[in-house]
Amino acid sequence: MFGWEFPPYKTGGLGTACHDLTKGLARQGVDVTFVMPVAPANANVRFVRLIGAEQTISFQPIQSLLLPYTTTEAYARIYSKATEKDVYGKNLFHEVQRYALLAGCIAKDNPHDIIHAHDWMTYGAAIHAKRISGKPLVVHIHATEYDRTLGHPNPAIRRLEHAGFHHADTIIANSHFLKQTVVEKYDISPQKITVVHWGIDQDRRAYAHDYKHTLREKKVLYLGRMAAMKGPDHFLRVAARVLQHVPSTKFVMVGGGEMLPQCVQLAADLGISQNVIFAGPLAGEDVHHAFQMADLFVMPSISEPFGLVALEALANKTPVLMSRQSGVSEVVSHALKVDFWDHDEMVNKIVAVLKYDSLRDELREQGASEVQKFTLDEPARKCVDIYHRLAPQVIIR
Repeated sequence: MFGWEFPPYKTGGLGTACHDLTKGLARQGVDVTFVMPVAPANANVRFVRLIGAEQTISFQPIQSLLLPYTTTEAYARIYSKATEKDVYGKNLFHEVQRYALLAGCIAKDNPHDIIHAHDWMTYGAAIHAKRISGKPLVVHIHATEYDRTLGHPNPAIRRLEHAGFHHADTIIANSHFLKQTVVEKYDISPQKITVVHWGIDQDRRAYAHDYKHTLREKKVLYLGRMAAMKGPDHFLRVAARVLQHVPSTKFVMVGGGEMLPQCVQLAADLGISQNVIFAGPLAGEDVHHAFQMADLFVMPSISEPFGLVALEALANKTPVLMSRQSGVSEVVSHALKVDFWDHDEMVNKIVAVLKYDSLRDELREQGASEVQKFTLDEPARKCVDIYHRLAPQVIIR
């Protein structure tokens, strides 16, 4: 399995998805070797083995400058600070090629029946591995370049994505929303794509719901990368209007990303800085504490291929208002839903949750009950079914 982030070395939902999928696969009797790049030369890569210690999963870290959600500009900044520039690719795409050559060699030394690759920076590695071993390739899409750029893709990244889709024996999309994007934008047959919706790790003790906080005001939470596709600017513009109805509300924004400075400036321009808390990126139990202190979690995404964070909110007994432009809205019933552009409706629903305790409590209890069906086992079982179709001779223990 090829990826580029894995908890605690992660910046977004992909790392959590890879962790939970491999854990679910282990429960199904699948042995996974997870190949990932590690950027800092002094990184303690032993954490990867610790995460999978109780599973039948092993990890092969490859020294690389690739980081989660890297852009060409961000890679150039990292490369300029590298101490051994002759080792690394001079730009992001050279580095992707270097990763492919290095990771492909792993296929020679590690027996395997299936190759499973997550998102565009790993597709070259997976294609190279397929050429070496001749084993079937599963390409797993969590988002496309059209989602990340709101319809203005980097042509080079789009070509890499198309190559991955073309060489794949089958494609997994995490929602029908994402499947439709791939069919329309990449001219891929819908018969080649299987939708596998996500689940979450219900074993986490962090869902204890006993967190105590000192904020007395009503609290509305945004948690995710500050990126255009996530709609943080929509969150702030709606916040300004909600404050006209519930003036003491605090809007907590958790996460980092390229839009963070823009969002800080927008809050000031809207005159609501005193009501907006920029908490920065959080990890571990702090993420769950953020959910548990909130009266409502809002996911205003413009394009959200799934939205695992919404399930995390529900598991923490936090009511959810989600964008209909998301994959998770296909499978969750007990949440409020709205089009990201419909600020009037978004304001109405947020104000209703803040003002009416009975509505908030009903959403909290029904959502927490519903989310229990979204476990790790179902998506893992569907992946195993795909593996069997591609390699029917393989006996999984």
